[in-house]
Amino acid sequence: MRTKGQKVFAVFNYTFLTVISLLCLAPMLNILALSFSSRNSVNAGLVSLVPREFTVSSYVYMLQKSGLLPAALVTVERIVIGLAINLALTVLIAYPLSKDKQTFRSRTIYVGFFLFSMVFNGGLIPTYLVIDQLGLIDRIWALVLPNAVMMYYVLLMLNFFRGIPKSIEEAAIMDGAGWLTTLVKIYLPLSRPSLAAITLFSIVDHWNEWFDGMIYNNHAEHYPLMTFLQYHVLNFKTSDLRPEQLAANPALADLEGRAIKSAGIVLCTLPILVFYPFLQRYFVTGIVMGSVKE
Repeated sequence: MRTKGQKVFAVFNYTFLTVISLLCLAPMLNILALSFSSRNSVNAGLVSLVPREFTVSSYVYMLQKSGLLPAALVTVERIVIGLAINLALTVLIAYPLSKDKQTFRSRTIYVGFFLFSMVFNGGLIPTYLVIDQLGLIDRIWALVLPNAVMMYYVLLMLNFFRGIPKSIEEAAIMDGAGWLTTLVKIYLPLSRPSLAAITLFSIVDHWNEWFDGMIYNNHAEHYPLMTFLQYHVLNFKTSDLRPEQLAANPALADLEGRAIKSAGIVLCTLPILVFYPFLQRYFVTGIVMGSVKE
């Protein structure tokens, strides 16, 4: 049975966490309200957490924007290819580095090499020159290859592998399993929490990245979704609307820049919010177990 002090602390704790949660949720509710509010209400500063003069004009404009669907397809392609490369290289690097010095004598050298690459990089201009010399400008590979190996993912997976009892691997090797068989049939099934965490991180990173899409693409039709929104939507001006657009949909005349930006933020955030619950039960476990080992 809990003491009076424990009950008071529990009430205080739940109240404090609820207030913090509401404070974190308030900016998102404000963005959502702005996206559904009229131009006059937004300009007058009347929108807080509830839409004023409800309208979906911002979303109509966003969904009718020419080039939005191709940009979304580029982003999906980037996520599929980038995620596959990230997971494959992360596992193939982390598995040998998780062994001790007796098993893998050159482990220290390779760990130092990868840690050096984590702290230092070539910089923007040298990286661009390499991408250009390889002929990857305006190609999807320019968006996925520069970040093919993320050292944070490697460290997370490495530490998770080191937490798996060594006796399991020794038993598999005694039964005739090779290193690759041990990795595929033992380590990977046991590492689902860590793989789920890395999957979520990789998807969010590829989804949110916009700068590389701008510098590695010379043509707007190759932009990923975030670059497309940065270039077209965030620079939106009502004066840019063509007469035929206003004639087809008079409600577009009620658009305002902040409402357009808010609608873009909502549309870009929604897929991640939908996808996250499917990995949530593995996410915390993968982060904790992959970060407390040596």
